[in-house]
Amino acid sequence: MKKSDSQLQQDVLQELKYEPSINASQIGVTAKDGIVGLTGNVQSYIEKYTAVHAAERVCGVKAVTDELTVDIPAYHVRNDQDIAKAAVNALQWDVWVPADRIKVKVDGGWITLEGDVDYKYQQTAAENAIRNLTGVIGVTDLITIKRPAVVPSDVKTSIEQALRRAAEIDADAIKVSVVQDKVILNGKVASWAERDEAERAAWSAPGVNEVEDDLVIAA
Repeated sequence: MKKSDSQLQQDVLQELKYEPSINASQIGVTAKDGIVGLTGNVQSYIEKYTAVHAAERVCGVKAVTDELTVDIPAYHVRNDQDIAKAAVNALQWDVWVPADRIKVKVDGGWITLEGDVDYKYQQTAAENAIRNLTGVIGVTDLITIKRPAVVPSDVKTSIEQALRRAAEIDADAIKVSVVQDKVILNGKVASWAERDEAERAAWSAPGVNEVEDDLVIAA
């Protein structure tokens, strides 16, 4: 049964309150036709990130608009040089990150990552490594993925097989299209978690350089 806007709003509020790493009292929630809006203040970028993902995992949420502001407490404020040094160290200590191929820029507490990697998981690992550093107010990930050319039909087959293996996914409800090194996902999924899993499966195929997720979350 489709949730009313007020029920969805209450469910998201409860999920935020249930998440121990979030101060839900400082976050406002709106809901309209499955679109959830988050407003208010948080004390770190990782809290902002966690709040958005907590809202996404609530059944009935189709999209989340993030208008949260990071208001770092005085005792956690760091200058850009300190943040840059911490970020470089974090990347170097992560075994999944080819740190020598990634550049770090910091401006007013906002980190920008540039460079290239061979796989999506390396790009994700780089962002994960710096997301919870003290003093960070935001992250822009401009890392590109470099892959050798592959046969699109082979990529399509690999992804379709991965979707069928995934217990969380109804593979028959998802259509996979491949244009050169770009994967396009269409169809319906039951939840945001299922959508994320489908996208992860697409990114895991050798040769994929871009994934266009056009999956719709069923009401």
